[in-house]
Amino acid sequence: MGFTYATIQLLNTGDIEVARRGYIPKGEIRRMEVTALVDSGAIDLCINETIKQQLGLTVLETHSVKLADGTERLLEIAGPVDVRFLNRSTTVRAIVLPGDNEVLLGAIPLEGMDVIIDPLDQQLKLPPDRPYLARSVVK
Repeated sequence: MGFTYATIQLLNTGDIEVARRGYIPKGEIRRMEVTALVDSGAIDLCINETIKQQLGLTVLETHSVKLADGTERLLEIAGPVDVRFLNRSTTVRAIVLPGDNEVLLGAIPLEGMDVIIDPLDQQLKLPPDRPYLARSVVK
């Protein structure tokens, strides 16, 4: 089995709110399209330092983060970030990985957007029983 990648949009959530209030035009919302590794073994959205800077994200705090190789590092948590895929969106905080690491789309944003990973096609998809409207489970 290979890797699954998806093209997603990342937007500065603060800019979205400022535009909603009419202080900036919608065209000035900082956003970017990126290719992300869809990683259901990761928990959060992970971005790199360049993306944090280009989106103008605020550092919210620092966390101890256990990386895939087993090492632990203190990394910045930035956000909030709107994540969009097709007709789905969610708002999350992002772990900022050092350097130019690739974007990881983890379980929390995947759940928030109500999308599925198709391992046979290696694609991120909308659930076939609910392609038009995301569903959340609240218990």
